[in-house]
Amino acid sequence: MPSSPPADRLVSALARVLSPRGALTLHRVDGNLIFALRAALAVALPSLPLVLTGRSGLAVYVILGAFTTTFGRNLPYPRRARALALVAVAMTGCVGCGSLLAVGADPQAGGAGAVAVVAATAVVAGLAKLVCDATRLGGLGAVLLLFSFAVAANGSPTLAEVPQHTALAAAGAAVAWLLAMAGRLWHPDRPQRLAVAAALRELAELLDAAGPPVGGRARHRATGAVLQAYRSLDLAPPTAAGGSARGGVCVRLTDLSWSLLISSARRWPDEPAVLAGQLRRQVRLLVDRRSRLPLLLPELSLPGLSLPSTATGFGPLPADRAAELVAGGRRRAAALLVPALRMALGTAVAGGLALALHLGHGYWAAISAAAVLHSVNVRTTAQRAVQRTLGTFVGLLVAVGVIALHPGPAALVGVIILLEFLLEYVVARNYGLGIVFLTPMALLLSELVVPTPAGLLVRERALASVLGIAVGLLCALLVVHDHAAVRAERALTGCTDAAGEAERALGGGPGPSVAVVQLRLAAAVVELHDADDAAAGELWPAGVDPAELAAAEQRAYLLLERLVPGD
Repeated sequence: MPSSPPADRLVSALARVLSPRGALTLHRVDGNLIFALRAALAVALPSLPLVLTGRSGLAVYVILGAFTTTFGRNLPYPRRARALALVAVAMTGCVGCGSLLAVGADPQAGGAGAVAVVAATAVVAGLAKLVCDATRLGGLGAVLLLFSFAVAANGSPTLAEVPQHTALAAAGAAVAWLLAMAGRLWHPDRPQRLAVAAALRELAELLDAAGPPVGGRARHRATGAVLQAYRSLDLAPPTAAGGSARGGVCVRLTDLSWSLLISSARRWPDEPAVLAGQLRRQVRLLVDRRSRLPLLLPELSLPGLSLPSTATGFGPLPADRAAELVAGGRRRAAALLVPALRMALGTAVAGGLALALHLGHGYWAAISAAAVLHSVNVRTTAQRAVQRTLGTFVGLLVAVGVIALHPGPAALVGVIILLEFLLEYVVARNYGLGIVFLTPMALLLSELVVPTPAGLLVRERALASVLGIAVGLLCALLVVHDHAAVRAERALTGCTDAAGEAERALGGGPGPSVAVVQLRLAAAVVELHDADDAAAGELWPAGVDPAELAAAEQRAYLLLERLVPGD
């Protein structure tokens, strides 16, 4: 554990990690329109029949199950099928366990039962954070699992209704799974195309740089995006020694991306702006759903930058081994337990304070704390706090406007479906924008179950959100750990080892094939940059010399370029 610094260093560290810079940044996301439409359908199809038959109170449970659709948006279909099946089981289990706990604890009556629900909510928050970090499920992740449990656990069902609620959640999850997999019938390679498009876009951004940087943020993003494209294709970079390029447009474009990426430090294109424009034209072809197979632009085959077809000395690399090498470094370096414990603690404190203050819907405070703590480091926690604060208060204005119209159950569900579409359309671009639509959706779900005066509902939501956000931010500042420092040290060691392995391969020494060495080095340098960035966002940064990290990153990129077969 790092020792306490002087007061001036503490003030400087607080100013650094609590800076809201970046909280309002909008990110570029491909394919979010179709994803949002699919999410809205996943909510609409199982809930509307219940509303139309007069059982609108039960629609909440199918909607909770339908939130399964928000996971795995970028996964290739085979992996998406497995991941969403597990998420569907988890969402259904959260609803079932929450309903069963509500029967036994009766939290509406207060007392020990309400305390038990707060404690159980904290346990679920910690477990959900642990699982989502281990499986690298991004987005709202653990927060949606916690939300499903908390809504069910704070209801007032009878024992006979528990199986019904669980079955409804399972039905909603099943519809979401089917819709998430339906695209495979029309565009089976859609996730791969989006991953390749992201790699080409990052390469275009790299080419827009003023010169051929050896390292830096632009090269890091490009390297990570190209590796992610290979992972989506279950392939490694070009290694075949037969003199012919690999088939498939996505594969050939990713091979071209890899060739351009690792050779640009040595041979910067004569007209980088022209090439960047051509790459962006190819991106538009890849993301266009109107064509089943995008065309490979002929002008991409430029002198010295054509698709790799004459590589020699590389042996084939099995696809499963490639995926392991591309993704393995980050997984090994990730410390999962402390962030999960911090999330459980923050959720417990926020929920306990809401209970002590007699706030209605006190679980909203716990969810707000969990949402703030569902982040990488203290800096991103502070950004989440700003985003959630601004998004919540704008969302409350939207909710007031809707509730003031006194909509019926069918209209309420219609608005919830619309809000789900808007949420999924914007949340990947900016979390705060997503909260603008998530806040009224949560309020309307509560209104659907138990109608409450609008003023009281909005006041409770505002107070619970402020309480949860404050607790989450304080918890991130006070529960200090050395996870980021350890990760940075391990990443530096891993990158140094991979660079040494590359130098031995270049010298003709014994060891793995050049293909394996090259891929290990690329994964190691991406992890090094990520670890350094994560450590810089903690209150106590890693004790590794930044110059040493920068030198290791530069050395790795130079070695990657030298590992390319000669022309």
